[in-house]
Parts: sequence; C-alpha cells; structure tokens
Amino acid sequence: MAALLALLSSVLWGAADFFGGNLAKRYQALAVTAVSQAFGLLIGISIILISSSWTKPSLSWDNYFLSGVFAGSLGFIGLVAFYTGLATGRMGVVSPIAALSVLIPLTIAFINGEKPNSTQLTGMSIALLGAFCASGPEIKGGISIKPLIYAVIAAFGFGGAVAFIAQGSASSAIMTMTTMRFTTFIIALFLFAKYRTFGGFTRKDLPLLIAIGGADFIANLLLGVATTKGLVSLAVVLGSLFPIVTALLAFKILHERLHKVQYIGIGLAIAGIALISVG
Repeated sequence: MAALLALLSSVLWGAADFFGGNLAKRYQALAVTAVSQAFGLLIGISIILISSSWTKPSLSWDNYFLSGVFAGSLGFIGLVAFYTGLATGRMGVVSPIAALSVLIPLTIAFINGEKPNSTQLTGMSIALLGAFCASGPEIKGGISIKPLIYAVIAAFGFGGAVAFIAQGSASSAIMTMTTMRFTTFIIALFLFAKYRTFGGFTRKDLPLLIAIGGADFIANLLLGVATTKGLVSLAVVLGSLFPIVTALLAFKILHERLHKVQYIGIGLAIAGIALISVG
C-alpha cells in the first residue's frame, strides 16, 4: 500500500510540474505557484470538513503544525524556483538537479535508524539513478548559471519540504498538508499586496490552476500517508520518480524528443520499482 501511494504521488507531482512549468512560461512563476496552491488549500479544507479530520494544533514537534509551516515555506520556495528554472532554462538541466532533492529526506531517514534490506537498497539506488537519467540530463550547448541556481534552490526546497511532510504526517497527514497550504496562502497574500497583482490570469486559466493545485496537494497527501504505512526511505524514493512523468508528458503533449539516456532511465526506474516490490 505504501509503495502504491508513493508512486501515485509521483504521477501527480510529475503532472503538476509539467503543466505548472508550462504555465510559468506565460505568467510569473510566483503567481502560478501562489494561485494554484491557494486552490490546494480549499481542497484540504474540504477534505477536513467532509472527513471530520480536524486535530488541534500545538507548538510541539510531535504535532503537525510546525512541520506543516516549515514544509509549506520550503515547498513554496522550491516550486517558485523550479517553475522559474523551467521557464528560463532547459528541462534537461533543471529537472535532474531538482530530482536530487530526495537525498535530503533519504539521508534523514537513514540517520533516524531506518535499515532497508539489501534488495530494497539495490532497488532504491537503481530507481534513483533511473529518475535522474529519465529527466534528461544534458550539458551540450553549455549551462546558463541562472537556471542552475534555481534548480539547486528547488532541490533544497523540495527535499526539506518532504522531510517535514514525513515528520508532520506521523501526527496527521491531512492536517500537515492543509497547514502547508495555509502557510503558502499567507505568503501569497503578502506577495499579492506587495506587487498589487494576482498574476494577470484569465478565466480560461482557472481550470488548469485548480488542476495544478489539486494534483500537488493530493500528491503531498499521498506521500505523507505513505510515510506512515512503511519505511520513510522507500516512500520518499518512490515519490521522487516524478521527473519520469514530466518527461513523458513533454514527449506526448509537446512532442519533445526523448534522448537515449531517458529511455535508459525509464527502464532503470521500472527495474528499481520491481526490486523494491519483491524486497
């Protein structure tokens, strides 16, 4: 169950990143992130009301609140940097670096004493290598420093956010995710007040913004639940395969050519998932 939830989170994350990155080519990445995540907050509140999942917040580290605040702040920074990087640079430079974000929560899980068996460790290593290769790493034609910096910021933002998601979900996954979105909503309000704009979106953009925000929220929620159903290390690795989905959508929708290394990466990821499953 944990593996399936983590894989589903990768599918949703990959889709959200693809459509969010494309939208950021027409609008400011900051606005795309803020507005889409505001819709994610509405989804979270709706789930809490329907399922009666409300849990009182506290300032204890055993509670979801502080983890949700930090996860929301870091995730917001990561998404803005990622969308900006995709809008200003090549996906083959930005995505592979962002995919390395999993090393942060993975390292923390190992420090906390998790010990996957040898088969699972082998599968995790192969799957991570597959995700990196499937994102289409390329340095041909040179590397512009600006998108590279954004990619590194995105990696640290994503990695830190996932680490706090795992910690907060031990208390309540849905409350952690909703706290995340409430945090980003507050940040967005300050930014909108400062720049006096809501991004210039049209009514036609709303369905896509809702879909991006919803996919990102549900992806976070599924990963949070997955970390409570099994090893955190396995969940975060399987949840980090989103670059594969982004690359496949670019291939299908934008007709971008997949490089040989991406085909190899997809094959490695599948092999890694298979090893993790039998382990």
